Amino acid sequence: MNNLVKRTLVGIVFLAVMVFGIIWDRLIFGCLFLFILYFCLREYYDISLGGRFRSGSRLGILAGAAAFIATACIRFWGMSEALLLIPLGFLLLIPVAAVLLGDKDNFPDVEVVYGGLLYIALPVSLSPFIVMDGAVFDGWLLLSLFILIWVSDVGAYCVGSLLGQRPGAARLAPGISPHKSWWGFGGGVLLSLAAAFVLNRLGWFGFSVWHSLAVGLIVSVGGVCGDLFESLWKRHHNVKDSGNMIPGHGGMLDRFDSSLLAIPMACAYLAAFGLL
Repeated sequence: MNNLVKRTLVGIVFLAVMVFGIIWDRLIFGCLFLFILYFCLREYYDISLGGRFRSGSRLGILAGAAAFIATACIRFWGMSEALLLIPLGFLLLIPVAAVLLGDKDNFPDVEVVYGGLLYIALPVSLSPFIVMDGAVFDGWLLLSLFILIWVSDVGAYCVGSLLGQRPGAARLAPGISPHKSWWGFGGGVLLSLAAAFVLNRLGWFGFSVWHSLAVGLIVSVGGVCGDLFESLWKRHHNVKDSGNMIPGHGGMLDRFDSSLLAIPMACAYLAAFGLL
């Protein structure tokens, strides 16, 4: 099968699964994002640790999964906040595992485990707060933020391919991702702003048009930073993709690198103005 056709078909299936999982039901949402969290963390630890400190990486995955499940149970079904002691227990076991089972010559491996939790598990574990409106499950805000990320990516790719690859076109971050241009960056921002305006007019954003445009800008810029951060990580470890789980698209972390930074930034902005 032609690679472009395969990428397109897989992309359509991916979008359908994401839309269904985000807006349909809280239990389906929880299962989908737990799945995403698990594979993003596993890819991060597999590449960053290269097989070292396996006990620590397993505890890190358990801590991240437990944090998400505890947050979801508390936010979705009103369970006791004491559930948060479970992921805390896994967090406290990581230094114990480093002392008893870790490689004493690779102490930074402990930092990698905790870094993965901060980079991946924290933003995913906070997602249940975004999809609840009081006691009602409502995933439209989160879906709108993902739409801004996808639209920004399309704008950056199209404008970057058309204008950013010309001789002499300014590179955005040549030391990290040589193909990204300022033209592409601008195209992504403009299309994200346009999409934010449309989402506001459709009523998907329940706040003013100016706040909607601010969110569009934040998501686009944050998405680029998230993508470049993952590119920096992959360049450091000399890998092209975080994995091969999604045919034609790389690994799970490759698909969610932008959202791990862009969505928390947008939500922090909304929370600062009392809009979340």
